[in-house]
Amino acid sequence: MFAYTVRRILVSIPVMIASTFIVFLVVVNAGDPVANFATSRQPAPSKAAVASFAHHIHADQPVVERYWHWITGVLGGDFGPSVQPNLDIGHDLFSRFRVTLVLVVAAMVIALILAVACGVYSAVRQYSVSDYLITFVGFLFLAMPVFWFAVLLKQGGVQLNDATGSSFLGTIGEKSPYLDVDTFGNRLSDRIGHLVLPVITLALVSFASWTRYTRASMLEVLGSDYVRLARAKGIRRRKVLTHHALRTALIPLTTVAALDVAQLIGGVVITETIFQWHGMGEMLVQAATTVDVYRTMAWLLLSAVVVIAFNLVADLLYAVLDPRIRYD
Repeated sequence: MFAYTVRRILVSIPVMIASTFIVFLVVVNAGDPVANFATSRQPAPSKAAVASFAHHIHADQPVVERYWHWITGVLGGDFGPSVQPNLDIGHDLFSRFRVTLVLVVAAMVIALILAVACGVYSAVRQYSVSDYLITFVGFLFLAMPVFWFAVLLKQGGVQLNDATGSSFLGTIGEKSPYLDVDTFGNRLSDRIGHLVLPVITLALVSFASWTRYTRASMLEVLGSDYVRLARAKGIRRRKVLTHHALRTALIPLTTVAALDVAQLIGGVVITETIFQWHGMGEMLVQAATTVDVYRTMAWLLLSAVVVIAFNLVADLLYAVLDPRIRYD
C-alpha cells in the first residue's frame, strides 16, 4: 500500500502542473489587475506608479514566464506578490485554511454519520413510512440552494437568540472577538456556537445526496448471494448487516464523498460569505473582487491539493472496506 501511495502521489505531480498552468491562463485572462489599479485609485496614480505596480506583480512579463516565477516560488514557499500591499499570501492562505478546515471536517463527519444511519435504516425498512419520510427529507434538501438555506438558518438563529435571550448561536464570524482573552471553556463554547449553523448548512446538503447512495448500495448488497447465504447459516441479522453488508455498501459512498469534496469547498465559499467567516471563502471573494491573480491561484492550488488528497484517502479506504482489493 505504501508503494501504491507513492505512485499515486508521483502521478499527481504532472497532473497538478498541467492543471495549474491551464487555470493560471484562465485567471490571468479573467481580468486586468493593472487597469484595476489605475482606475480604482483616487487621485489617479502616475504612469510611473502604474508601471511599478505592473512590474511588482510580474504583469509586464509573458504568461509562461509569469507562471514559471509563480510555480517555482510556490515550491520555495512563496505564493507570489499580492495586489494588496504588505500581504503575505502564504500566511493569509494557511491561517484562513485552518478556519475553513474545521468547518469542512465537522460538516463531512456529521453528513457521513447521518447518511450511513439514515441510508441503512431506509434500506432495511424499504417502502415503510420511515423510508418514505427519509426519502422526502433527502429530496427536500437536495432541492434547496445552499445560499437560501444558509440565509434561512441565519435568520432563524437570530430570532432564536432574541426569543431565548441568549447569544449561543453565532451568526456572524467564526468567533466572538472579545473572547480572545477569556477562559478556555468560554472560548470553546463560543466556537461551537458559531459552528452550529454553518455546519448544519453544509452537512444537510451533503447528507441529502449521500443518504440516497447509501440506501441504493445497501439495497443491492442485501439482495446479494453472500448476504442471503449468511442469513441461511443462522447468523444474527444485526451481525449480517454490520459485518457483511455495511462494509461493502460503504464503498460507493466513499467514492461519492471523496468526489464531492470539490462541491463542498464551493459550498464553503457561499456559506462563509453569508455567515461572514474569515476563511478561504472570504479570501476567494476578495481575490476575485480585486483581480488578485496570485491570491486566487493560491486558493485554487490548495483546493486542488485537498481534493487530490481526499481521493487518495478514498482509494486507500477501499482496501479496508473490501478485503478483495489489494494494492500490490
